[in-house]
Amino acid sequence: MPKQTLQLLNDQFTIHSFAYNDEIPSQVLRAPIFFIGKTFEELSIVCPSDITVDSLEHEAGWMALEVLGPLAFSLTGIMSQISGVLADAGISIFAISTFDTDYILVKEEVVTKAVEALRKNDYKVVTS
Repeated sequence: MPKQTLQLLNDQFTIHSFAYNDEIPSQVLRAPIFFIGKTFEELSIVCPSDITVDSLEHEAGWMALEVLGPLAFSLTGIMSQISGVLADAGISIFAISTFDTDYILVKEEVVTKAVEALRKNDYKVVTS
């Protein structure tokens, strides 16, 4: 299987933690890109860092690499292979999947190292 192409997004992201029963802040819903995950115990929101929300905890400084898709559900091992390359380079990730594709978030201070590791392993990484 040929290696995927990833695109480094320009936005910096913040990962927020909320109580599971908190309302989703309206400014998040107006953002051009955001990700929401909810379980029985928590609500997590990833949104551009220029959006200010009152969360229980947050961690700023994440950059996103989008696996350009759409990716068929029958494809296997994409996230495993990419996360393996980054793990071998000592880079921690925060992974998000949508219906069409995957996003790998890495801290801003290691984004250059992440791009270099991916390119060294024959992934194409484009910048906006």
